[in-house]
Amino acid sequence: MKHQPLKGFRDYLPEEMIPRERMIETVQAVFRLFGFSPLATPAMEYAEVLLGKYGADAEMLIYRFTDQGGRDVALRYDLTVPLARVLASYGDLKKPFKRYQVAPVWRGESPGPGRFREFYQCDVDIVGTDSLLADAECIQVDQAVLEELRVGAFKIRINNRKVLDGLSELLGVAEPNAVKQLYRTIDKLEGRGEATVRELLAKECGLAPGKIDLVFEYLSSEGDDETRLARLDRLFSSSEVGRRGVAELREVRDLAMAGGVAADSVAIDPAIARGLDYYTGTIFETNLLDLPRFGSVMSGGRYDGLIGTFTGQPTPAVGISVGIDRLLAALLELGRVERRTTTTRVLVTVFDVSMRRASLDVARRLREARIETEVFLGDQKVGKQFQYADKKSIPLVVVLGPDEVKAGQATIKDMRKAEQVQVSLNGLVEAITARTGEKKTT
Repeated sequence: MKHQPLKGFRDYLPEEMIPRERMIETVQAVFRLFGFSPLATPAMEYAEVLLGKYGADAEMLIYRFTDQGGRDVALRYDLTVPLARVLASYGDLKKPFKRYQVAPVWRGESPGPGRFREFYQCDVDIVGTDSLLADAECIQVDQAVLEELRVGAFKIRINNRKVLDGLSELLGVAEPNAVKQLYRTIDKLEGRGEATVRELLAKECGLAPGKIDLVFEYLSSEGDDETRLARLDRLFSSSEVGRRGVAELREVRDLAMAGGVAADSVAIDPAIARGLDYYTGTIFETNLLDLPRFGSVMSGGRYDGLIGTFTGQPTPAVGISVGIDRLLAALLELGRVERRTTTTRVLVTVFDVSMRRASLDVARRLREARIETEVFLGDQKVGKQFQYADKKSIPLVVVLGPDEVKAGQATIKDMRKAEQVQVSLNGLVEAITARTGEKKTT
């Protein structure tokens, strides 16, 4: 028997699960702040629900199999296509429908830094409006989440698929599958570099050298946002769809900044293509500037055609997703996450058998005050109980001896400072709260 998880999968021990759960709680709080409501969908779907939505490269990564009932099923690749299926199933949902979902997804890709085959996504989506205010709001959510998580410097890079449509028009690439292949190839620029992408543009897209040069003229990152937008305006002077894409790109950026997104946190980036086929308009990716090799930690875009593949009716939609596992791995590497092996803030000692009831009563009071509390489970001496607290990094220990209880008092030992103080039992909650720096509320 192998005592390790499958490659690309992992166990999360308490020292990682504790910050992970807190990150998810923080993300969800931001989502609710913007008016999004929770939704849950099954981990498994009929394969036909997922297939034909992402593109050939992505669909190779879907975990697909025949179940015991002979059904063709698959584990969800993302949370967006299942949302589209929900919208088709419940046509009476009020629009715009704003939902968030936090759940695992599965992709059979090659593991790498912060990249796993099973990972959590934290999504928000706005369905039922084509207003670019919705696109801008997703970028506002992006900034708000990363600021709340205190990730350090980051850059939200935005583009528009209509701009890329304008590029394909200039290149004379019209066949739908060829257009999709062009986008997927451009999307490989960040990971594989210019030389490789030039080769792929020739090999996979059949572009001549002059047209490949045009692609890289389009991809140029020189200058500030206004310079890039002006260059795109000139490049697409003869392309209506390209001009419309540039206009949307400019408007989304301006609306996001009007909503509080910092100018130095957002950038126009023509190289953003997003490899999935269902994107139709605004697209965005976010990178941590201190760890660029981790790739995008938050991404998304507008997908106005996806829901219609289920309903037959055009339904505009836009969304953004946080890759919480990749983000956690990055923050752990940067040392910006506190590693703790327990959620316990206070250990209440058990002096001896006669003091059990007193210890349980004190623990009850602390828990009623929403202070995470353990009672020591055993009959070892108090010194051993201190060792237990130290090993688990429990910051405070409450000591109750017969004399202290008789006097209506308890001793608080701060394990971090090797200090202790005696307080009244009636003032214990306040004293603990002052030392833990937080008081939980329901």
